[in-house]
Amino acid sequence: MTQFVPDDHPHRRQNLLNGQWVLVSPHRAKRPWQGETGEVVKAQGPSHDPSCYLCPGNARTSGEINPDYPGAFAFDNDFPALLPDTPGPDSADPVFRIAPARGTARVICYSPDHSRTMPDMDLPAIRSLVDCWAQESATLGERFANVAVFENKGAMMGCSSPHPHGQIWASDFVPTEVADEDREQAAWRASRGRVLLDEVAERELAAGERVVEANDHWLAVVPWWAVWPFEILLIARDEVGRIEQLSPQARDALAEILRKVTRRYDALFNTSFPYSMGWHQCPAGSADPAAWRLHAHFNPPLLRSATVRKFMVGFEMFAESQRDLTPETAAARLRAVEIAA
Repeated sequence: MTQFVPDDHPHRRQNLLNGQWVLVSPHRAKRPWQGETGEVVKAQGPSHDPSCYLCPGNARTSGEINPDYPGAFAFDNDFPALLPDTPGPDSADPVFRIAPARGTARVICYSPDHSRTMPDMDLPAIRSLVDCWAQESATLGERFANVAVFENKGAMMGCSSPHPHGQIWASDFVPTEVADEDREQAAWRASRGRVLLDEVAERELAAGERVVEANDHWLAVVPWWAVWPFEILLIARDEVGRIEQLSPQARDALAEILRKVTRRYDALFNTSFPYSMGWHQCPAGSADPAAWRLHAHFNPPLLRSATVRKFMVGFEMFAESQRDLTPETAAARLRAVEIAA
């Protein structure tokens, strides 16, 4: 039998954050593609769009008028997925299980400029966004068990408005993904006496092959267990488990690395790169808060070009996640692109 070569031979890798496995099939990236192709995403247009529900001074669907906000601006979602006072079901059926779900949803406009996504924003504007995340997380964290901060960028990711924005869903329950990570990080520290993502960061920095960007406070890698083609895991290198715990220096460094990572994305296929980005932070009632390290996931769908994406279907739906190029190849391609300072 020939010697195993990770860039050529199928293999599986385990995600230590949730315990799940991913099938890596690098040879499949060479297959011809005659499936769906999308359109190249064009520039967002004017700095102010009078028909946009999120631009300053415009009316939203609720009738509320947006203020002339100078930086990041947060408000209650007009169509929230969670409500704070909804009644809970009264059922103990062991087959048709049901549970209450209460919470609130907020929207964060990244900046007043309708045309500027995160890679187009300057560092003070991104720092304003980081501070807004932190303030919202602290305030909502006093009332709710989990605060999920995320962004869906681009129509390909289901974004309903072209104005750059993100969302926050705060809930009185800990969602499945966060609960899985809480369990695995607690188990890791119990068995090894170390914080899981601290060990991951040390190993990734030493290896270097999956590192995309790094500074004194943050590390951005295509993780060993990446599912999406150009997925990035952004890890805090300070001992923090929540966004509001970040020091001023760490917030400055976060703005810097967010700008660089998203600029690499846009430069890769010369398009406004779609993705879903979400922060995972220590929830209330954590099995071991000391085991947590604040981190964000970037899950972008593009695979081959600005118009060909990765589809999570078939085996991915009914068996386990699968990817067509190694994380090492993806990281090398992201590092190779040239970006403006």
